[in-house]
Amino acid sequence: MTIRPFAGLAACVAALSLAGSARAAGDYVSIVQETTINLPAETAWAKMKGYCDIGAWLKTTCEITSGKDGELGAVRKIANRIEEVIVAVTPLSYTYADVDPKILYHGTVEIRPIDKKSSKLVYSLFFDQTSVPAEQREANKTRRQTMFAGVMATMKGMAEAK
Repeated sequence: MTIRPFAGLAACVAALSLAGSARAAGDYVSIVQETTINLPAETAWAKMKGYCDIGAWLKTTCEITSGKDGELGAVRKIANRIEEVIVAVTPLSYTYADVDPKILYHGTVEIRPIDKKSSKLVYSLFFDQTSVPAEQREANKTRRQTMFAGVMATMKGMAEAK
């Protein structure tokens, strides 16, 4: 008979611990940037599909630390500090995510055919900026847009280079 009160107490403790771990709603941001590449899609993708090509785009280091370049589950380390894993692959794209479970961000690098001679490079970022102070969020988004506009210009230039 004394077991029943303890079972009720245990249920209350479990319920409170679950309620305390509920995550606050995120402040999700999407940044999608596009540029035309003067190459057929397959040719353009062949020049930028390497998972560590981002090192050249960002003018930093990148190494594959796990898995095979371009395959689902491959992990890269950028600038010796940022780890990202490929979470989706198509014939003309890949999507990556940060491996840190406290950070929610994903990026997709994609080539879309326009016609036989040109294609569109699309770079999409999706992230939760709740860890950024509210008064700095717009500046954070603008900084990322500016940085990736530069990355897109670099990618375009490298793809179209002879």
